[in-house]
Amino acid sequence: MALVITEECINCDVCEPECPNEAISQGSEIYVINPDLCTECVGHYDTPQCVQVCPVECIPKDSDHVETEQELLIKYKRLHNVT
Repeated sequence: MALVITEECINCDVCEPECPNEAISQGSEIYVINPDLCTECVGHYDTPQCVQVCPVECIPKDSDHVETEQELLIKYKRLHNVT
């Protein structure tokens, strides 16, 4: 399951550099997460780094993009050319 940034985002800029997949970018009003790039840090870390650093806790799982941990690992391998 990808993550999503909610309207509570305060544009503090701490999440974007933490994403190992470069899935986070500045949207028109708040930061956004590209679900095609988000692996919830599977393959990199034990927990999503953006969630760890967010001071307002506005990055929940995105129920519109449900993926298992195995699917996230496959996505990680595809994104990073890991066999």
